[in-house]
Parts: sequence; structure tokens; C-alpha cells
Amino acid sequence: MERSVTRSTWNAGSRPGRIVAVWLLAAASSLGVGALGQGPAPHDQWPAYGGDPGGSRFSTLTDITPANVAGLEPAWTYRTGELGADARDGRDLTFEATPLHFDGRLYLSTAFGRVIALDGADGREIWTYDGHVDRDGSYSEVTSRGVSAWRDPEAASDAACARRIFAGTIDARLIALDAVTGQPCADFGTGGTIDLTARIGEHSPGDYQVTSPPAILRDLVIVGASIGDNFRVNTGSGVVRAFDARTGVARWSWQPLVAAANGNVGAANAWSMMSVDAERDLVFVPTTSPSPDFFGGLRPGDNRDANSLVALRGATGERVWGFQTVHHDLWDFDLAAQPALVTIRRDGQPMDVVVQATKTGLLFVLDRETGAPVFPIEERPVPQTDVEGEASAATQPFPVRPPPLVPHDALGPGSAWGLTDADRDECRALLSQYRSQGLYTPPSVQGTLMYPGNASGTNWGSTAYDPDRQLLILTTSRLTTLVQLFTRDDEARIREVSRASGEGWEIGLQRGAPYGMRRRTLLNSRGVPCTAPPWGTLAAVDLDEGAVRWEVPLGRGLEPDHPLADIAADVEGLPNSGGPLVTASGLVFVGATMDRRFRAFDVETGRELWSVELPRAGFATPMTYRTADGRQMVVIAAGGHGKAGLTLGDFVVAFALPRPEV
Repeated sequence: MERSVTRSTWNAGSRPGRIVAVWLLAAASSLGVGALGQGPAPHDQWPAYGGDPGGSRFSTLTDITPANVAGLEPAWTYRTGELGADARDGRDLTFEATPLHFDGRLYLSTAFGRVIALDGADGREIWTYDGHVDRDGSYSEVTSRGVSAWRDPEAASDAACARRIFAGTIDARLIALDAVTGQPCADFGTGGTIDLTARIGEHSPGDYQVTSPPAILRDLVIVGASIGDNFRVNTGSGVVRAFDARTGVARWSWQPLVAAANGNVGAANAWSMMSVDAERDLVFVPTTSPSPDFFGGLRPGDNRDANSLVALRGATGERVWGFQTVHHDLWDFDLAAQPALVTIRRDGQPMDVVVQATKTGLLFVLDRETGAPVFPIEERPVPQTDVEGEASAATQPFPVRPPPLVPHDALGPGSAWGLTDADRDECRALLSQYRSQGLYTPPSVQGTLMYPGNASGTNWGSTAYDPDRQLLILTTSRLTTLVQLFTRDDEARIREVSRASGEGWEIGLQRGAPYGMRRRTLLNSRGVPCTAPPWGTLAAVDLDEGAVRWEVPLGRGLEPDHPLADIAADVEGLPNSGGPLVTASGLVFVGATMDRRFRAFDVETGRELWSVELPRAGFATPMTYRTADGRQMVVIAAGGHGKAGLTLGDFVVAFALPRPEV
């Protein structure tokens, strides 16, 4: 589930100005591929959300290099006009989109269902489509990370809708648009739209959404959904569905969970980006935790295809293989990152693999055809539950290589950190109160410290892969989540105490289960984490050796007008939201930070080479392309983040090297 406390979940006493308010929630697009599995046309330099159908976020362009990157300057800025100020959920608004470069144009989406086509050379608006999402609605998530593109090989090049843009909306619609005109494709669904809530069973309006672009495989559009959870046990189906790209007719569906005898099974949905291997006819689906997140007594066993990377046969939706990264999840450890389809070297020979980054900071490297681990994976004993009615998994899978990208330590008074002696004393008291035995310490009535927390590790920003250097680049966050279960008899008291505390507790009622839950990021009274920084990093992992090549703190402090900017001014490495781009010239571009900076790093060393202040925080993943007149552009959305207490914006900013003087 993308956001693990739904619109129906009561938020108790959240406090504005907290450094990491957004990471109280699990941060929760997809891809296009040329028709019939062909590669993109030469001028389609970023035709899919992840750069290519396998989500490598790698560009072969080399105009911008480590030697000249310091000369980058703004080339153009576009504003979408959408800030959400008149929407009930505007406070949660995000702008996390990564544009496509398809047929020489840029295509992007906004949270409230607008799709926009831009001229890539100057940012000029070509057309805008308004999906008319109800801005007064209540939604679990208020975001859209991008769109997908498809070229019909059977249509004349000048035919209407021969080239299509597909967009999902937060009110659960799938829309097909003519890439040339922006008009709905009348032959798709009903007037260009499919209502995805049809035939999915019970669901709550606003809790069933599409926030990531669909996958495209040949003539199929494949879509999952974001499902609000923790409000009740059975949140509804996590079904993944494929539709005909021309007509919208349903072609197949796959259910990640087989309903238990008592019917208490829901979610395990795929809200993040799927990846496609057209040659093997495989769709790689990253699934989430089953519902509710923090009590699994009504869903015994491992819940096989939840928290799993599952390979489906593209033509039929048949399950080919699956690998579960967390057994019987009790921590909201969804697979949030797009699976990366890459080629590594093993014993001197090329090997096609899929790499799954996780919230726990573990990297799973699997054979693409079979799902077999490339590096050894051990089932290790983990702490056991003391909650009546619960049965936690006895072991969990741990890759021997690569090593974890975030700490898995047990926390106690000796782990306390603070900017002042008073901060440390306060944190010592907090850390002494709750259960902590390292990764996979189960939720408890006493209260459990999850370190890393449910919004740590690598999230939807995903990874980037340099095939020449065999380096996987990824961002991580590392924060502690405090989660506490409560009985129904204690519900009223817990709600009142949480409200009165002003500590930012969120309460998930988990109706149908014997326990509700409350949780918050572990912060001191000034809103500063109780564990030592860095709380966010950028790292490079050598997939040939399974070793970390380098790791650096990502970001320094907060945006200038944040109420806690002075407190955090000297802190290096804050939580991030967004992902990297890597180029063949040896550059890593990444925004994702709370200080509004957009940065370039040397892929070999992690040394920062360039930085510029954006008009708002760039909580998105950048992309790059070359214009018809030969300029390489690097583009990022800069929209701040409502949940993080950051200033909202609607900027799309392109950077390029200065034009040569004539």
C-alpha cells in the first residue's frame, strides 16, 4: 500500500514544521515500450518513466560530462498551474512526475489528472488535457508520477491515436489520449476512459487509485493500483490487470493473494512501477504488504505473493515465478521501487538479472528467467511476536551480498543522538521505553521501534544503473518508526492521549482485527530524529562484486524558508524522496532533497560536481534528452511536498550547457 494510513484514518495531533513529517507515511510510474516489443525510435530518448521498459534510468548521452557539468544553467521553466490551493487535500499535494520524451515531445502529468505536452526545446506548452478529477474529494494519495506512451504498429502514422499517451488518475481511471492532439481516444474504453473500480469488489472511494504509470507490453496496457490500508482488514483486491491498448477490452487479470477461508485477505497490490522484458514476454510486478499492515493474525502463513517480486507471462498473466522479500509482513515493507532489469557479469559472462531495492535497505539480485538468487540469500532467525493471536515468521531472507544500505541495529539509550545535550537526554528517555531488537522486531502493545522504519530504504524513486561500470545508484532514507498496537477496549483512551500529545501520531483503526495501531516517526519535541545522521544517502553498488563502491550524505539542511531551517543548517544527509539518473559520461543527477538543491555527482567516486537551487524542492526523478538542435537537456519537476511541510510549487525546470558563441 502506498500510503499506509488511509483517508479514513484519523490523524492525531500532527505538528507543522517537523523536519520529516512526510516520512510518517510510506512514500509510495511506469514505462512505455515501442510497439511489438521494439526499442524506442531514435528520437525517443526517454520513452518510458524509468528511461526504458526495464527501469534502468540510464542515458547514453554524453554531451554533459564531469568536465563541463559545472557550466549547466537553466534553459527554460514551465509552470503547470496546479498548486492544489483550492482542494481539500491540497495540503498533501505532491509533484513527483518524471516527463517522457516521445516523438520529440515531453509528456507529463499532475496530481489532479492533467496531462501536458511540451516542446522539449523551449518548454512551450503544446496541449493540455484536464481529467477533471474532483479537487474536493478525499484521497489517500494526491500524486501522479507520470504517463506511458505507445505507438500502434498497425495504424497509419497520421491516423488519430496512432500514438497514445496513457495516464492513470487518483480517482481510479485509465485514460488514453492522442499524443498529437491531447484528445481522448474514442475507441478506447468508453470515450477514452476505463473506470478501474468496476468489478473489483468492495472498496472505499478515494482509497483505490492509480498513482504510477501503467506498463506497456506490445498491445497491452498493464495497471495495478494504490490502496489505502490500515482502516480495515479486508481493503479489497490487489488485482493487476491488462487491457487492450486499442480498445480497452480486458485481456487478463492476476490476483496476488488467494482469499483465505475467512475472507480476511486484502491488498498485496502493485502501486509502484512494473518493468517489462518484451523479449522474454515477462512483466515484473513489485507487490505490497497484505492488509492490515501491523497485525497479521487473520492472514496466517507467509502470504506468498505479498511483499514479493512476481514475474508474470505477458500474454496471459500467468504467474511464472515469485520471490518473497518479507514473510508475513508486519511492518509495511512494501516493494516500492521499480524492479531494475539489467545485465551484469558473472564469471566473466553477461547475465540478465532483475534487481529489487527495498525499504529495509536490502538489495535482491535475481536471475531474470527463474527468480533464483544470484548472490546467496540466507533465512535468518528474527525476533518473535508477543502479541496474542499473532504468529510472526520465524525467519526472514537476508542477501549475503550486497550488504544492507541502511543500518539494522537494535536501538537503546546508547543510540540516542541530538543537536544539544537536552535533545540527547530526551531521546535517551524515548529509546529506553520501547521494544527494539533490530530489523523485524514485531509490533507490540508496549511499542516497537522499527529501524529502519516503513518509509526508509529505497522507495518509489527507485534505482539507476550504469551498464558500463556495473554500478547501481540509489538513494536511501534511514529513520525510525514507532508503532504501537492497542486493544479495542483501549481505543478511546489511545485516541485521546495521541491527540493531546501533539506528537504527530497517526492512528489506523484496523477494523475487523482485535488491535488498532498508532505510529509516528521517532522525533524529539523539536521535530529532530533521535538517531544520528545521515538520514539520507546516495550510494553506488558494484553488482559485479556485490559490494558498495561509495556512499555519501545526500542534502544539507532544509529549504531556506522552512521553520526549522536554522536547526538543520549543518546537518548533512536528510530523508529524501525521488531517485537518480545516470549518464554514460559518468554523471549521476539527483534532486530528492529538502534543501531545494539539484545536484550532479561523479559516478566513479560520489564526489559532488555541481549544485543549483531549484524554485521548490525537487521531490521527483530527473530525465534527459537531446533536442532537435543538438542540446542535451536535464529536466526535473520541482513541486515541494505538502506532507513534508515544504513550500508547494508547480515548476518543471530544464538545464543545459550554454549555447556556443558564434
